[in-house]
Amino acid sequence: MIPRAWRRWARSLHLYIGLFVSPFVLLYAVSAVQLNHSFMPWGGRAATPSPSRTVRVVVVDSGNSLDVAARIRQQLGLRGEIGFVGRKPGSQRMNFPIETPGRTTSVRVDLATGLATLDEKETGVWDALIYQHRMPGPHNAKIRGNWVFTRLWGWLADATVYAVLFLTASGLFLWTAIRTERRMGLIALGAGLVTFMAMLIALVA
Repeated sequence: MIPRAWRRWARSLHLYIGLFVSPFVLLYAVSAVQLNHSFMPWGGRAATPSPSRTVRVVVVDSGNSLDVAARIRQQLGLRGEIGFVGRKPGSQRMNFPIETPGRTTSVRVDLATGLATLDEKETGVWDALIYQHRMPGPHNAKIRGNWVFTRLWGWLADATVYAVLFLTASGLFLWTAIRTERRMGLIALGAGLVTFMAMLIALVA
């Protein structure tokens, strides 16, 4: 017999944690649909470029390439995640994108002259959702999280996963505590397991 106090705490936590995490789950759900189908009729992926502009920066070519790119980003007054840094060994030229949800700025720098050429693109609201879905992501682990909001978003993404795991566990706990729902719960759980196993077998066969 499950104590009533446990059921009350589990029900309250299940409710309020579910409400808190629901905007994040909705974002991931909608952006996953857009990733799979790209059918949203407005604010799509077609980037809207702005005219190129050239800015002079003071280049201190010391430290690793990410440090140099981060100092240039600060001088340019831009905010966002540096996606990668392209620079050949011994070259005086480097390039890197600075990305925020819905905007990408490609930066090309001549380290010898201190001239930085910027190409800015507005990518739209749906691309912004896709960006947040993918970030921080598994790519470029050595430089990932060089923007404070990317690190914060990564923590929120992890928290969303843990919250969904808690909702699953608390949902199973509450289901076992409500006798009248056990039969239908077994049917739903069994249908989910059968569907999952069928899909798994189809993928590995």
